Amino acid sequence: MKKTQANILVIDDQEDILFAAKMLLKKHFETIHTLNNPKNVVKLLAENPIDVVLLDMNYRIGFEDGREGLYLLKEIKTLSPKTIVILMTAFGKVETAVEGLKNGAFDYVLKPWENEKLVSVVKQAVDESRKQQKKIDKKVVDSFFIGNSETIKKAYSLADKVAKTDANVLILGENGTGKYVMANYIHQQSERRNNTFMAVDLGALSDFIFESELFGYAKGAFTDAKNDTAGRFEMAQNGTIFLDEIGNVPLHLQSKLLQVIQTKTVTRLGESKPRPLNVRIITATNLNLKQEVFQKTFREDLYYRINTMEIILPPLRERKEDKIPLAQFLLEKMIDKYDRNEIVFDEIALTKMEQHAWNGNIREMENRIERAIILCDNNSISASDLDLDEITSYDASQDDLQLSEIEKNTIEKVLAKNNQNISKSAEELGLSRASLYRRMEKYNISNE
Repeated sequence: MKKTQANILVIDDQEDILFAAKMLLKKHFETIHTLNNPKNVVKLLAENPIDVVLLDMNYRIGFEDGREGLYLLKEIKTLSPKTIVILMTAFGKVETAVEGLKNGAFDYVLKPWENEKLVSVVKQAVDESRKQQKKIDKKVVDSFFIGNSETIKKAYSLADKVAKTDANVLILGENGTGKYVMANYIHQQSERRNNTFMAVDLGALSDFIFESELFGYAKGAFTDAKNDTAGRFEMAQNGTIFLDEIGNVPLHLQSKLLQVIQTKTVTRLGESKPRPLNVRIITATNLNLKQEVFQKTFREDLYYRINTMEIILPPLRERKEDKIPLAQFLLEKMIDKYDRNEIVFDEIALTKMEQHAWNGNIREMENRIERAIILCDNNSISASDLDLDEITSYDASQDDLQLSEIEKNTIEKVLAKNNQNISKSAEELGLSRASLYRRMEKYNISNE
């Protein structure tokens, strides 16, 4: 008989129970752990991936209320959410086991058990554990598309390593390459994952509200300050703050940001006492910050403060093998959003998507696919639905352009396409109006 690949843990203070359970279960399951002291469960779970726990409910002589078992159940579910717990209880104590079911136990068995019944329940629990793991894996897949190109795999490998630390991270890449997604990925893989992930678009903050938004303010600090208000840094306490478009922060405000990062404190407007911060800082920009430092438009000391680790996200045109898988991934997300079942790309659409330059990167692809799902009349998305009829293949010579040149060209094309309409152009580019105006001023782009 082939054994089921599973790790089973039996916890009971009676050695004869542990021996009998192990002898029975090892005939059916690959690995059986036993534990006679429930205090050691934390260490064992930390060192071993456990699929199913068989948990006795009483461990003190003279106490049979099952309180210890219910406490351990909660501990196990907290330490290892995918682990399935089966309670073991003596006949006549079923009401306590039922309480355990309400608190997350999968099932219960009575002692002394029937061998066939015990094996059957454990097998069902193993199946449930597999389902729970698939749900967790699917959640990760649904949230993050990594891809197969070497450059993106290298970026995510670096992210996995730095996520385990509290090092400040600078993410570089063109607009739409997934800088927000990467920042969120790092947060989700870190010890801070259960706390706040606060994203701030610095390019959208005017000079007037920059300090009040980031650092907060006291009541009466200015005309409309009617209450004490925490800023974004304080809101992210014990979590992660993602400062996007940091390259667009004016020089005179960079010093204020540097002060917060250096001292790990924040002082609200209208107050003099600094408040301690415990926040992980991730920043991002599409600019070449080394060049900005050289041109004296970005502080060198701030650059080194935010750049403990640098992650570069490649543009989509350099990820040719990822274009179609990414499109399919985004399509699945949109199918759920718009409740459109069995919708697919036709062959011409797939060819056009593979040839398209995607200067707007992932954001452009997402926008086009969402538009196509809304427009298409059947279950097949065409190149026309994607507005790719006139698209020709990408000219590789553009790889020699600097990021800033590519961005300038893209903005000019989108503005021309939308007859210089700022709102429409900003939406298509995935920018706020303020961010688009900043870039137009930077590149001396006229709105006429």
